[in-house]
Amino acid sequence: MLTISELASHAGVTVRTVRHYHAKGLLPEPERDRSGYRRYGADDVVELIKVRTLAEAGVPLSRVRELLRSREEEFTAAVADIDKRLRAEIRRRQRHRERIARLASGDNLVLPPQVVEYLDHLRALGVDERIVRVERDGWIVLSARSPERVPEWMARKREQLTDPRFADFYLVLSQVLDRTADDPRLVELADKLAAYITELADEQGEDYIDDTGVEPPLVRLMDTWTFDTVPQAGRLIDLLTQRGWTGWTKLRRVDRSSPAVDHQCGDGPGDRVRPW
Repeated sequence: MLTISELASHAGVTVRTVRHYHAKGLLPEPERDRSGYRRYGADDVVELIKVRTLAEAGVPLSRVRELLRSREEEFTAAVADIDKRLRAEIRRRQRHRERIARLASGDNLVLPPQVVEYLDHLRALGVDERIVRVERDGWIVLSARSPERVPEWMARKREQLTDPRFADFYLVLSQVLDRTADDPRLVELADKLAAYITELADEQGEDYIDDTGVEPPLVRLMDTWTFDTVPQAGRLIDLLTQRGWTGWTKLRRVDRSSPAVDHQCGDGPGDRVRPW
């Protein structure tokens, strides 16, 4: 015969747990010896292990009581259902673990792999991390709003980055981030960028230039991020507008027949949007 301490030890629980299960009616009260102490047998060990296993699996104690009193076939079916639920929970937690593990690599958590590869490419080119962060934040939103278009956009980005003129845009902008907005290199960059965009529009058509399909409110939001983080980008767009193009997140040709352009408006002729 076993004491309550020995029973608890064999079943892998505490004495307090055994007493709790007694109080809940999950474990029958055993006979007591002449001194009034509980004495348990092997059957009690088996029964306690069943209770512990079901409870650790997340089965409510009230349900544990029902299961222990059910017929064998009912108990077997219930255990199968519990196992199914546990396996689903394991898969869900595994997905969470994978997401948490990706936190260490930052962008991987919220961006598709092809966007992460693109951002890494910018870093490899030597693009300033502030510009990369602007890109990243924009792609987080775009990927969430239009995930089906990300492969198309990324294919275009990869193609554009093969052109040294396009890659040079990022590098020159990186070089002037810590300079004043009247840095002469911004004027030179605006000239080169306008020529590049015009040539691209002539070759591919203006639909190729402005085919993001981003809604005006989102354009304004993304532009705000950009100009708050990289003020020189705002000056660049001002210069670019004088050369016939405007925009940051959404690029378009300037309508010369329109009144004065308001560069802060995200849905008018002066959209400040991404020049690529």
